Amino acid sequence: MTLLYTGMAIWWLGHFVKRLTPGLRSGLDAKLGAGPAKGIFGVLLIVSVVLMVMGFRAAPVDIVYDPPSWGKHLNNLLMLVAIALLALGHSKGRARTWLRHPMLWGAIVWAAAHLLANGDMASIVLFGGIGIWALISMMLINMGEGKWKKPEAGPKSADIKWLVISAVVFVVIAGLHIWIGPSPFGG
Repeated sequence: MTLLYTGMAIWWLGHFVKRLTPGLRSGLDAKLGAGPAKGIFGVLLIVSVVLMVMGFRAAPVDIVYDPPSWGKHLNNLLMLVAIALLALGHSKGRARTWLRHPMLWGAIVWAAAHLLANGDMASIVLFGGIGIWALISMMLINMGEGKWKKPEAGPKSADIKWLVISAVVFVVIAGLHIWIGPSPFGG
């Protein structure tokens, strides 16, 4: 589980540097340029994801709780919601005015959905860790930026595009899950 913990730590640190140590990040931007500094953090986050995936796959299956029998079914429904929320962060339609932090809410829904379907320690560390990270991120953003200024609503056509893209991404992710395992649909 060392790889999983290391990946999670890098993920958290990579995301929180800008909020918790803005001087460090702005210093890197000034010294290296904004693009290269972003590139360094981008590489760190990719490394963190690779470590989390490798660590999760290599972790022993230590059962902490038995997920409910309906957990996998609700997981699949919630994954549609999670993907739609993640995509909403890039949408230009009317739906983007519905809530603040749609991508972070998507991460929380993703985490909760997976905890409904998995009761092992590695799942708790991975999905719980990402869910807690998203909650803390929202709090830090809210404290740093204050009251939310809703973006201007865009055209309905952008909302249709958002929903279609979300459905396609869900199918692709489900297909990848079936291919590399475990199948999100059981069996």
